[in-house]
Amino acid sequence: METGDKRAIIKKKEGAEKVNPYRAGDPKGEQVKEMFDSIAPAYDFMNTAMTFGLHRHWRNVALDAVYGELPEPARILDIATGTGDLAFELHKRYPEARVTGIDLSEGMLKIAHNKLLSADYETRQQVDFDCQDCLDLQFPSDTFDLVTVAYGVRNFENLRKGYSEILRVLRPGGLLCVIELSVPEGKYLESAYHLYADRLIPAIGRRVSGDSRAYRYLPESIAAAPQRKAMAQIMKDCGFVRCRWRSLTMGVVTFYLAKKQDGEKRL
Repeated sequence: METGDKRAIIKKKEGAEKVNPYRAGDPKGEQVKEMFDSIAPAYDFMNTAMTFGLHRHWRNVALDAVYGELPEPARILDIATGTGDLAFELHKRYPEARVTGIDLSEGMLKIAHNKLLSADYETRQQVDFDCQDCLDLQFPSDTFDLVTVAYGVRNFENLRKGYSEILRVLRPGGLLCVIELSVPEGKYLESAYHLYADRLIPAIGRRVSGDSRAYRYLPESIAAAPQRKAMAQIMKDCGFVRCRWRSLTMGVVTFYLAKKQDGEKRL
């Protein structure tokens, strides 16, 4: 896994925190909730269509790396859980662990709850979902061995506050895994990416979900978010240690691993 990137890029100085799905003046968190409530029925289909099914491969590569760092977590928190797919995959990999998925969007969580209702007994005992704000987590400090965030950190209204809350609820030695979309590097790759992300995805999103703005927000927020070295540095600034990253599929997605220092005392 790479630990540096001499060509780290941040497309917009303001960052993804200032890129809103709908309206310039309203709080981002409220708009993100509104957006995901709107697109929830089409979300799973669009994820598969937009990535040609590669989102499952990216998830599995990241979770394989997690296992090498933290083979047997007892408590897991999946932030921005959406329709719950990552939470269910975590349960498959760690059947003895308690997995909690949280999200702002009640529309997304309704789908996750329906999936849970149709799951087997053991899954229903070990997995649960809750509507929570990642900037104000309703858990005691030092609760979780592992926190995951898949395709969610660029939607945080305040990225550093979100990371600080994650650090608080992680146990000493606990691991954070972030999976996030990123802009490929290199002139030709980047040009092809923008043609697909800026034109084709909004057109498909409008046709399938009826919300074209949501799928215009997607490439805008990806381009504006800190990536690779810059993202790892923010994690470090927020108190994480051993922050590192790895890009996949020519750079269209990057996952990050970081730890809470052993023996760190949090209030």
